[in-house]
Amino acid sequence: MSSPRATPASARDLARVEAANATGRIPVVFVHGLWLLPTSWDRWATVFEQAGFAPVLPGWPDDPDTVEEAHAHPEAFAGKSVGQVADHFCDLIGRLDRKPVVIGHSFGGLITQITAGRGLSQASVAIDPAPFRGVLPLPLSSLRAASAVLANPANYHRAVPLTFDQFRYAFANAVGEEEARELYGTFAVAAPGEPLFQAAAANLNPWTEAKVDTRTADRGPLLIVSGENDNTVPWAIANAAYKKQAQNEHAVTEITEVPGRGHSLTIDSGWQEVADTALTFVRRFVDPTT
Repeated sequence: MSSPRATPASARDLARVEAANATGRIPVVFVHGLWLLPTSWDRWATVFEQAGFAPVLPGWPDDPDTVEEAHAHPEAFAGKSVGQVADHFCDLIGRLDRKPVVIGHSFGGLITQITAGRGLSQASVAIDPAPFRGVLPLPLSSLRAASAVLANPANYHRAVPLTFDQFRYAFANAVGEEEARELYGTFAVAAPGEPLFQAAAANLNPWTEAKVDTRTADRGPLLIVSGENDNTVPWAIANAAYKKQAQNEHAVTEITEVPGRGHSLTIDSGWQEVADTALTFVRRFVDPTT
């Protein structure tokens, strides 16, 4: 049953769910973060499909289909909250015939943990996940990375693009200049400001939507992946999330750090290493042949 707050699923996302159901395989739902689109997971989808899973790449509510369309209509990203996006993905997961694996990056990693906390996933991988209530560290690099949005309170309701320099610092600091420009041109789109304000104030707001049920009995195994050189979600944040999640007595919780990698680790030239790390973890707990 759909959540009363869930945004109606698009025909595109419903088609993706139906395609996964038609395979009879265990789905893997990929959840992108801010400033990216579902197409950022295309290469990952191929890896997991070849491993026997049925990849599902939904968008956030109102996501354009392409980067070109996103650049033409950046206003489409405005006005999306953490709760709205989480309910959107939970609604789509509820339409799957089989309980999925969920993999998310950045704010997608936060959404991944929310869905796990609702008992909706067989296994979960949260890559450089955005913080939730109870995750206390707030490193200076994170504040600088988020300043493109947080510096102006009016951005709360806006869609905010990153300049190349902002993208270079927040995402592509661990790759060369040429690759950074290629990533920016290929993947970067505008993003809603509201989730960043929600995450920044999560520990001050007991009613925040940026919260995770870390103790639910049916959370399933969870891996947190941290890029060693990530400016946006450095080790201090990822490890604090791990420590909260590790208090769950019912499920495996693990964390791993990928050396020399920044926030672009899911899309840059080293993406395969991270995808293989996630797949190895998932295969320990989920058999795609069953």
